Amino acid sequence: MAKQQARDVANGGSSQPNEASPASPPPQYNPPPAPSDPALEATLRNINNLRVDFEGFDSNPTNTEPLKIDLAAAAQGAKPSPATVARLAQDLVAVFAGNEKLHPQRQKLAQYIHAVFNGSHLSPAQQQMVCDGVQKCLSDGGVTSDDSANVINDLKAIANETK
Repeated sequence: MAKQQARDVANGGSSQPNEASPASPPPQYNPPPAPSDPALEATLRNINNLRVDFEGFDSNPTNTEPLKIDLAAAAQGAKPSPATVARLAQDLVAVFAGNEKLHPQRQKLAQYIHAVFNGSHLSPAQQQMVCDGVQKCLSDGGVTSDDSANVINDLKAIANETK
């Protein structure tokens, strides 16, 4: 019996007759890596940068340069004028600075704003849906109707410039 137990151990079996042998782990599926899409990566990076810029207004509402740079970089085709970008940046500072109710809307607003900067890819109905989404986010965030109107007007101007 001892010899049999020794053989079992040597062959990877258990030396205990009643002990269950450990199950081998199931083979793991490792899918092939997804192909890299530079345009998608640039879009996601820009949306994240815009969100971070919005967060920066909590501590420094006068520093609009990073936002202007990221807004200008959002357009993957036709670029809006620097004056229009600067006006939008100033109006966004007015809505974000000190507005804690708007915090949960930052990501969604960054996505909408990025979409407007690529207005050539949107139909008029889609552009209207984006503007309506921005309006709802701003309203839910307690932004005044005047400040909301300023942002919406800026976004419409950018949509026209980037067609």
